[in-house]
Amino acid sequence: MPKHVMNYQSGEYEWIDENGYSLDQGCFVFNWDDSEYQREEEERRRRWEDDEEENDDEQEEHRRFFLWSMLFGADDDQ
Repeated sequence: MPKHVMNYQSGEYEWIDENGYSLDQGCFVFNWDDSEYQREEEERRRRWEDDEEENDDEQEEHRRFFLWSMLFGADDDQ
């Protein structure tokens, strides 16, 4: 989704998408402020890493429970 950001080449604010395409000029621009897109990407990456870390923690918990139940689990006799 395009954002209204500074195009340093033209010195104007323009609607530019995350790939650098200026809707105002109808072409790609190369010297523009993409910091908002970078910030959003960093947030997505951080959330993904947090999700991965949480999944790793859950897998480790399941692994420990499995090992514990194999070693000390309920007897079939009871």
